[in-house]
Amino acid sequence: MSLLGNIIWFIFGGFIEAVGWWFFGILWYATIIGIPVGKQCFKLAKMQLAPFGKKVVEKESSTIGFIANIIWIIFFGWELAVANLISALIFAVTIIGIPFAKQSLKLAYLSLMPFGKDIK
Repeated sequence: MSLLGNIIWFIFGGFIEAVGWWFFGILWYATIIGIPVGKQCFKLAKMQLAPFGKKVVEKESSTIGFIANIIWIIFFGWELAVANLISALIFAVTIIGIPFAKQSLKLAYLSLMPFGKDIK
């Protein structure tokens, strides 16, 4: 099921959104201070490319990660989480879309606070 879901996800927008995340990750990497943000953009691109069969795992939290998450929420996170929640609501309208809604919720969780999380 996860292979079929990833193929459908990839065809209907996952690739385009992942390319966007890669693009912004490269832009953030162009500045020395933006490297941690660029790293999170690549993490989100990896998840956006093929979310089925992957889990978001909490790593050991640190003070720097907590502060980075607060800054991320203020500037990027809440908009991304709301966009993914809206996508989840749209997907959940049909029975066929429910698995895709679950993946959108997983992306909303990761996009809200990506520091201190890993994808397995």
